[in-house]
Amino acid sequence: MTGFGKASGTYGNKKITVEIRSVNSKQLDMNIRIPSAFRDKEMELKNFVAQKAERGKTDVSIYYENLGEDKTFSLNKDVAKAYINEIKLLGNELGITVTEQTLSAVLRMPEVVSTEKKEADDNEWKTIMTLVDASLNSFIDFRMAEGGKLENDLKQRVNAILENLKKTEPFDQQRIQSVRDKIQKSLNEWLQQENIDKNRFEQELIYYIEKLDVSEEKLRLKTHCDYFTETMEKENNSGRKLGFITQEIGREINTLGSKANQADMQKLVVLMKDELEKIKEQVLNVL
Repeated sequence: MTGFGKASGTYGNKKITVEIRSVNSKQLDMNIRIPSAFRDKEMELKNFVAQKAERGKTDVSIYYENLGEDKTFSLNKDVAKAYINEIKLLGNELGITVTEQTLSAVLRMPEVVSTEKKEADDNEWKTIMTLVDASLNSFIDFRMAEGGKLENDLKQRVNAILENLKKTEPFDQQRIQSVRDKIQKSLNEWLQQENIDKNRFEQELIYYIEKLDVSEEKLRLKTHCDYFTETMEKENNSGRKLGFITQEIGREINTLGSKANQADMQKLVVLMKDELEKIKEQVLNVL
């Protein structure tokens, strides 16, 4: 979602520069800085940029740089002279000397200096929109380059989760045997061997082990990770969808951790959670 684009051109004696930048946001949040002469074109510009920006906190700035003389104000000399004459008369009456600072004060008096309102120029607006389009293309290229780096990072982290998941397999078998031995030991301590019903013991053991079985969670976790990668590779504008998939990945990892009941296996679960948190942070930058 992070992007930056810039384009510059000239119209008459002005250099026009357009900059577009964005950072991650849940929706499209656009802020536009546009010359006052084209305020009525703001909605047209916003709709044009929105088609390509799509999501993100986006700033669009259009500004000018004068390359030659561009008189945008007028000085009413008659009014200025009248102010100065009146000030001189007042100075003589009060015995105050009129200084060079008087002129500076006069220039701030009403109706001495007036700003000429610039009228909108259709050809100038066409030039601006051409630059906006060029800036958007640069903006999209920037996003694509950042997206490529982001995709590689996300793939590495998903693969890390799958690798840690695979490492749990030997501990899973050890865990079941450990549970069996623990229950058998407890029974031997409290009951005589001949008083133990072997069939009932096996039934209870199977029931207990089934509650700790994580084969379904492991299968679903792998499926979600594969779906995450597939979505990232084949679908455009998949940021929200990837966010939902990470939630499902998190549920399976949490269930796996709660059922683990084995120290080495729980360490691997912690590593998977760490990778998932980094994935969640990065997914916020995906369109």
